[in-house]
Amino acid sequence: MSASLKGIRVLELAQIMAGPTCGLLLADLGAEVIKIEKTPSGDDTRNFLPPEINGESAAFMMMNRNKKGIALNLKDKDGIEIFKTMVKNSDVVLENFRKGTLEKLGVGYNILSEINPKIILCEISGYGRTGPYADKGGFDLVAQGMSGLMSITGESADKPPMKVGAPITDITAGLLAASGILAALVHREKTGEGQKVDTSLYEAGIVHTYWQSAIAGATGKSPGPLGSAHPLTAPYQAFKTKDKWITVGASNQNTWLMLLKAIGREDLQENEKFSSNLNRKQNLKELVDILNKELIKRTSSEWLKIFDDNGLPCGPINSITDMFKDPQAIERQMVIEVENKKAGKSKAIGMPIKFSKSKTEKSKGAPNLGEHTKEVMQIFGYKDDQIEDFYNRKVIL
Repeated sequence: MSASLKGIRVLELAQIMAGPTCGLLLADLGAEVIKIEKTPSGDDTRNFLPPEINGESAAFMMMNRNKKGIALNLKDKDGIEIFKTMVKNSDVVLENFRKGTLEKLGVGYNILSEINPKIILCEISGYGRTGPYADKGGFDLVAQGMSGLMSITGESADKPPMKVGAPITDITAGLLAASGILAALVHREKTGEGQKVDTSLYEAGIVHTYWQSAIAGATGKSPGPLGSAHPLTAPYQAFKTKDKWITVGASNQNTWLMLLKAIGREDLQENEKFSSNLNRKQNLKELVDILNKELIKRTSSEWLKIFDDNGLPCGPINSITDMFKDPQAIERQMVIEVENKKAGKSKAIGMPIKFSKSKTEKSKGAPNLGEHTKEVMQIFGYKDDQIEDFYNRKVIL
């Protein structure tokens, strides 16, 4: 079986994270993703240094494996004509510019759909293409704050606001965009019509507030940060052991009883304060104090062995390098090595979706700036003398 998106061509005009996340997933699913970078500097992530490997940005290489790279001057009229030629024989255009940028370049959706009525234009922005914030630029930090995420992240309400450690709205917006593109491809298969797909960092942040929004919608009150605890169930959080920290997920009555058995405190079953999830939430501080006194008696590895033997959901709190060495991450090919022409081998995050029949693409390293420009130009019918002329006039790199 071939990869699911084999034969689908994506023109990625996006840079930094949200758009490249989308392009990365589509490439892993088999699409031919052509990354179109600006001249002369390319994707801004190329300058996210350090760290670097032999002069190449580790951040850029992480986000752009499995893609072909072309450097194209879209401010030059010939550069725009080259882009239009590419659109004629492509399926998706992916961009994360400010609103109106494509229109200023003369390649807004109306023009693109005239060139290719089946084209799908996916736009990832800070807040979406409609609404009072449509013209504002967006960043993950700002989106986390405005979406409510920062109000529920951190230790407690009296501590400074804290964002999620990962750029979660960027990454989630990329995943939402990929879902939207896949749905638009299905629609096109049924109707022959292309369309626009529109998502944003702001909406990506909001969808992470499902539980807290359920609470706010039902009570009229916004829940605050709880550290590692859960807003609806307990005990479900991180605990300190004799040497490190672990997580314990006793989130329902069955796992609660598993926990009591594992720590030898079945007597707490008889305590009315902890007899139900409601009571445990209402008396959470007292419950955590009791559990802390028990869990501090053994090391993390000892407790994890005991909890695993009792069927209780639990786990270590890994560093990123710990995760790299975790046998489950290795078995699931979530930590891989790819080859870049300049940097050599580097670590990358693998494809997070597995299929029983469809293939996924074997990972190739991220392109150097303009690495595939000539090859891509030839794919779209340009002759060597034309390509040489474009190089000489710096229309392409």
